[in-house]
Amino acid sequence: MTKMTQLAALSATGDADIRERLREFVQDKEAFSPNTWRQLLSVMRTCSRWADDNQRTFLPMSSADLRDYLTFLQANGRASSTVNAHAALISMLHRNAGLTPPNSSPLVFRTIKKINRTAVIAGERAGQAVPFRLPDLLALDAQWSGSARLQEVRDLAFLHVAYATLLRISELSRLRVRDVTRAPDGRIILDVAWTKTIVQTGGLIKALSTLPTQRLAEWISAAGLAAEPDAFLFSRVHRSNRAQLSSDAPLSTRALEDIFARAWRTSGLAEQFRANNKNRYSGWSGHSARVGAAQDMAGQGYPVAQIMQEGTWKKPETLMRYIRHVDAHKGAMVDFMEKHSG
Repeated sequence: MTKMTQLAALSATGDADIRERLREFVQDKEAFSPNTWRQLLSVMRTCSRWADDNQRTFLPMSSADLRDYLTFLQANGRASSTVNAHAALISMLHRNAGLTPPNSSPLVFRTIKKINRTAVIAGERAGQAVPFRLPDLLALDAQWSGSARLQEVRDLAFLHVAYATLLRISELSRLRVRDVTRAPDGRIILDVAWTKTIVQTGGLIKALSTLPTQRLAEWISAAGLAAEPDAFLFSRVHRSNRAQLSSDAPLSTRALEDIFARAWRTSGLAEQFRANNKNRYSGWSGHSARVGAAQDMAGQGYPVAQIMQEGTWKKPETLMRYIRHVDAHKGAMVDFMEKHSG
């Protein structure tokens, strides 16, 4: 079943106008990131199954049915952030189908507010990737630099670039050899075509400092990438210790997550680590370098606006979730008390 058929099948009315709006929606899906589109399809599958099981209609969906669906998600252990994401994507689907989103009702507003309040009171806290910080990177560099294993040469270069650029792993995976140039002083400059939050023809330029430049140059040389401008910068490594260059498909998210997993095992930190309350993050993951770099910059006193620019965050509250513990003792009241007490 095609994506268009999947969308059209959800319309119980059989309305030709809705089908046309859905067709246009699918036709223009490149307006959204691949991750957003995957999330939308996942929500559609989950919600349509619930609607079938409970004799409800998914498209168009009534406010009362959305209320019951969101309550069902919470009752089955979904985090409040997940419930909110489902509500937002259902609203997005209705808008693009030319329908009034059921979320516009005060009934749904009160339901979401109740779910969020209940979750907070029950002790739910936002999960956060385990930060991969500069001392972690340097400790791995001491172990992996000069390795005869090409996989470790690649992994080390990748981790250096991930930390230094604060790019998301999907953005790192899209880098090609042609995106690498040199500044007059020899340091590497990366031309990032687009990111999750920056989609414009000018793209984004990321400069590497000396050590990341050295590690990336070592990987490019060892992998034989210099003469392959169209190849993806980070490629697979065969067990024969040879790089498998590709210009067709980048490394998968799973393969890039595995780099962080290998680094975590090498670090020896697992024995002293306790997972957070969601038990989701039990080691370094794809977001860890962004979180760690942001925390390190905050710890060194860099302003929020500058950190946001480095990580291409659009909303300060997103960044603040990552650095809230670092900045906890920099508040005005703490400063006031320290100066005027004792």
